[in-house]
Amino acid sequence: MHINKVELHNFRNYENQEIKLKKNINVFYGDNAQGKTNILEAIFLCAFGKSFRTTREKELIKLGEENARIKVEYSKKDRDGNILICISDKKQILVNGVKIKKLSELLGKINIVIFTPDDINILKGTPALRRRFLDMMIGQLRPNYVHNLNLYLKILEQRNNYLRQIKELNKPENMLEKLAEYAEIICRYRIEFIEKLNNKIKKIHSEVTENKEKLEIKYITECENKKNYLSLLKQRRKLDIIKGFTTKGIHRDDFKCFINDKEIEIYGSQGQHRTAILSLKLAELYVIYDEIGEYPILLLDDFMSELDEKRRKSFLSYIKDTQVIITCTDKMELDNIKLFNVINGEICKII
Repeated sequence: MHINKVELHNFRNYENQEIKLKKNINVFYGDNAQGKTNILEAIFLCAFGKSFRTTREKELIKLGEENARIKVEYSKKDRDGNILICISDKKQILVNGVKIKKLSELLGKINIVIFTPDDINILKGTPALRRRFLDMMIGQLRPNYVHNLNLYLKILEQRNNYLRQIKELNKPENMLEKLAEYAEIICRYRIEFIEKLNNKIKKIHSEVTENKEKLEIKYITECENKKNYLSLLKQRRKLDIIKGFTTKGIHRDDFKCFINDKEIEIYGSQGQHRTAILSLKLAELYVIYDEIGEYPILLLDDFMSELDEKRRKSFLSYIKDTQVIITCTDKMELDNIKLFNVINGEICKII
């Protein structure tokens, strides 16, 4: 899988820009705040229908303009396609010229793995960041997962609104049943993909650390069994009423990473966190490959600067057959690459 061309019109600080990409490594370099990350954001937007940097879509429109347009042309092993996103007062997404009605129709058209400097917070930050990582990975591979997750979140919101309005809970049983049903489905998806990640990450991390470390992921949940989760919801009714929200469910689940059986969040060094997130993202790349039979596109936002020379070489050995799009401040010296110099929202030089 690879992207052939990206077209930007009034997107962020770009007025009109056409970018033709190489199948292998593409490097966008230049000073900070010139628009390098905006290119990755445009590709991400066409893959997921939303930005990884903001939830306010008007921020994506160039200052002083009323609309923005992003188009990505891509090739997969069995077909070519294009995605067009138009942003004004409303957002429209067209896949091969046909307007889609829901985001699940977009997911999986372009498969990507993204690295950013903030990704280290997946392991160091809140459970919400780890759930988001899983939801993004699974969602682009299994659209039905997104459908079930949205249904769960809709019922959860209804229940939370109800909890805030009453003194005693006399909630219809069918709402609890549905919440537990969707929770079990989502939980099974997540456990399945945690297992797939574990199958990849153990070998990758062992090689990256020269067999010094064993990395393992464990999913933390109480929703694997519908009957047990339903019982838990009933037990916690009074507490949920007092707090005004549902205190247990897949919306509170988490996963933990362990290096040599020690929890990395507590005991891991900064270097171990960097290496572990590198292993996690590479494992994601290989899981996607196993699922779809071709490598996803790899977006690296100022990530190579986070790695020392040893980790950088180890990383590059894993992505030989992948289209890679890199942003960095300095021109990179790599084999078989295409260089783009970005200055103030324009591609000024291509090598």
